[in-house]
Amino acid sequence: MSLCGATRRSVLAGLAGTAAMPLVACARSTPLGYAFPDAVGDRGLGLAPPVACTPGTRSQTEGPFYTPSTPRRTDLREAGTDGETLIFEGLVLTPDCRPVPGAVIDIWHSDENGRYDNRGFRYRGHQFTDSDGAFRFATIRPGRYTGRTPHIHVKAQGKATRPLTTQVYFPDLADRNARDGIYREELLMRLDRTAEGAWRGRFDFVLRPA
Repeated sequence: MSLCGATRRSVLAGLAGTAAMPLVACARSTPLGYAFPDAVGDRGLGLAPPVACTPGTRSQTEGPFYTPSTPRRTDLREAGTDGETLIFEGLVLTPDCRPVPGAVIDIWHSDENGRYDNRGFRYRGHQFTDSDGAFRFATIRPGRYTGRTPHIHVKAQGKATRPLTTQVYFPDLADRNARDGIYREELLMRLDRTAEGAWRGRFDFVLRPA
């Protein structure tokens, strides 16, 4: 069974009946439907811009579990989770490293057990970048599931950019990453710890002009 072109209902039914079915990449990307803000502020995150930017961040399939119209929020953590806190942050930039203020960034990922919430908005949310093009989510490290290494799904778009759909990976999971056919090294986040001991991951997204 291929997941390409399948409805969410048929995908979920197939997954429920197939314990070890690998997920395959599909060339699909649902458009973002959020209204861009008229004005943006400064969160004071103080993220230093990179020395150089790529022509554009590599795109990847959104997969079968995207949910549109997520809540606007910065904290995706859930009460009672066993997942480790992850501060996921970065900049949204143009290919010449200029910030993209007011860009929407929409993320979603599995819970600590590798399960997606396909009925509600657990570990799903969006926000808009500040005047420096910065974003920051508080969430957890997602778990792995059959055929995939842990990852975070991302959609991003500015008023004058093309939409980007991609996935971001963890650098401390080299063995699992190597066994994932979708994984790409250029989509590794930078990972360290905060002073409080939480994980902190950074990835800067470069958006191509529209």
